Amino acid sequence: MTGKSLKYLSVIVILIAVFLFLFRDRDPFGRKNSSFASKPKEEITRIELSDKSSSISLTRKDNIWMLNGSHEVRKSSISFLIQVVSAMEIKSPVSPELFRAEIREKGIEPVKVSVFGKRKRLNSFLVYKTQSNIYGNIMKKREGAKPFIVYLPGYETNIGSIFTVNELYWKPFMVFNQLPSDIASVNFENMTDTASSFSIQKEGGRFILSDKGRELSGWDTSRVIRYISYFAYIPFESWELEIDPAEQKTITDSGPLCIISLVTTAGENIRLTLWERFLNDGREKIKDTDRLWAKTDSNTALFIIRYMDIDPLLKKRSYFYP
Repeated sequence: MTGKSLKYLSVIVILIAVFLFLFRDRDPFGRKNSSFASKPKEEITRIELSDKSSSISLTRKDNIWMLNGSHEVRKSSISFLIQVVSAMEIKSPVSPELFRAEIREKGIEPVKVSVFGKRKRLNSFLVYKTQSNIYGNIMKKREGAKPFIVYLPGYETNIGSIFTVNELYWKPFMVFNQLPSDIASVNFENMTDTASSFSIQKEGGRFILSDKGRELSGWDTSRVIRYISYFAYIPFESWELEIDPAEQKTITDSGPLCIISLVTTAGENIRLTLWERFLNDGREKIKDTDRLWAKTDSNTALFIIRYMDIDPLLKKRSYFYP
């Protein structure tokens, strides 16, 4: 090989090395337009979500995540959100025609997501929720950027639902969380068997069993105390935030199974109403034997509660007798 050839070869090798150095971290669609995952050198400390009408802030303080600085965030929800924002990847690009047809023409507004570390913003992007694909979302780095379908590897369902500004989603899924010492009274109304209804009141430091204000006799004190202790932890499964309003009205207008009312020593009143839940198998509606519809007076939204979670409270008056 001549000296001239060696010179050309050296130049080519140098150019290849420079090319590899400059583009070694580049994504196929350009990092500026397609880097959705936050891979911080420091831990994520704050995530902000906002849409056209509202916004929320999730902030970590002393290893506890807080919603808007005042409510503790449900642990499973923030854990999954951090997993999504740090590991999601592009599934495929979205053509301008598809984006126009599925997003623009349907008037879908995005949720803006900003991820922060201890000292700076690590990432931001827009989430467009749609039913046009099984992943349920299209994302952009910013308004004028290229759109993509983004997913979480190993999680083959919609990740778009995690990007919500609804505060209910981020709060703990809890109906009752009261210690016996915090309970002043409980009233259980059995709407299908009214003779099984009962009330429990605290009088003189002890709980008594009564019916319509009349104290009953012969009941087992230990069973009353045990029943009251169940109110320390009664969770529910999930909110039903996207139910059709007409369907929700049909549910709430139907006769409930029971109503459980609790008054705390501080004067707080929690009233829980339960309805039977039915599933549609494509031919007919069948009774859901595992879950119920539920609602408290503090919110208009329905939620789903499992029988296994609420069952300790679904007692008849006879339960308290030997």
